[in-house]
Amino acid sequence: MDIGVFIFATDYSIRTDELAPELEARGFDSLFLPEHTHIPASRRTPFPGGGDLPKHYSHTHDPFVALSFAARATTTLKLGTGICLVPQRDPIVTAKSIASLDLLSGGRFIFGMGGGWNVEEMENHGADYKTRFKLLRENVLAMKAIWTEENAEFHGEFVDFDPVWSWPKPAQQPHPPIVLGGETDHTLRRVVAFCDGWFPRANFAFDPNEGMARLRRMAEANGRDMSTLSVTVFRAPADAAVLDGYREAGIGRALLELPSADRDTVLPLLDQHARLIG
Repeated sequence: MDIGVFIFATDYSIRTDELAPELEARGFDSLFLPEHTHIPASRRTPFPGGGDLPKHYSHTHDPFVALSFAARATTTLKLGTGICLVPQRDPIVTAKSIASLDLLSGGRFIFGMGGGWNVEEMENHGADYKTRFKLLRENVLAMKAIWTEENAEFHGEFVDFDPVWSWPKPAQQPHPPIVLGGETDHTLRRVVAFCDGWFPRANFAFDPNEGMARLRRMAEANGRDMSTLSVTVFRAPADAAVLDGYREAGIGRALLELPSADRDTVLPLLDQHARLIG
C-alpha cells in the first residue's frame, strides 16, 4: 500500500515546492491538496467537524497552481486534489487545467473530487446544494469528452456545449484517474458508474473490511470489474496497526494529514511518518 499526505496549502504554511521534494526524498507516494475558493463570511453552513471552522479553510491556494509548483520540484511524486469541488467549477476551464498539469508533470495527476458541503460557497458559484451531484456527474462526463475526443461536445441538463477543440490532452490515457470522495451508498454507485476509484474519509468511522465489501457488492451489482477501481483513504491515522489493516483489506493508498504549518514544524513530522512506509 502506498502512503501519501495531504495538506491545506496556505499562504502561511510550507510552500508546496519545498514540501514536495522532501516527500519524494522520504519515499512518500503522493501529495494531495484540498480546495476552497473562498469561505463566505456569513458562516451559515455549520462546519461538519463541529466547532469553529479552522483558519486554513479560508487560506488555501488554488490547488492546480500549487500542484504545478510541486510538479516542477519533483520527478516521481504523484499529485492530487483532495478534493476538487467540481460543482463549483466550469468544466471546460477545469478540463484544461487538469490536462495541462497532467501533461507537464509527465502523467502524475490524480483527480480527487467531491460535491462539497458549504452551501453558501456553492451558491456564490451559481450551484445548488440539492442538485450538486447531478451537476458533478455532468461536469465529469463533459471533461472526459474534452480529454478524449478531438471534437468534443456535451448536452446535458446543466452542461451544454456544441463541438469544441481543446488541447493539450492529458498524458495519462484515456485521462487521469478520477476518484470520488464520500462514504454513502450513493457515493459508491457514482464511483462504479463514472469514476476510477473511491476516496473515503477515515474520520467518518471508516471500517476497511466493511467498506471494501460494500464497494465489491456495488461493483458486482453494476457489472464493474473491481480490478479497475482504486481505493485511497483520506485522513488515515498515522498508526502502523491501522495501516496494516488497510493493506490486508486491499486498500491501495492511505493519505496522512499534515498541519498547515511552517517548514520547521512539518519536516520533523515527515520523518516520523516515513517510518510507516513499507
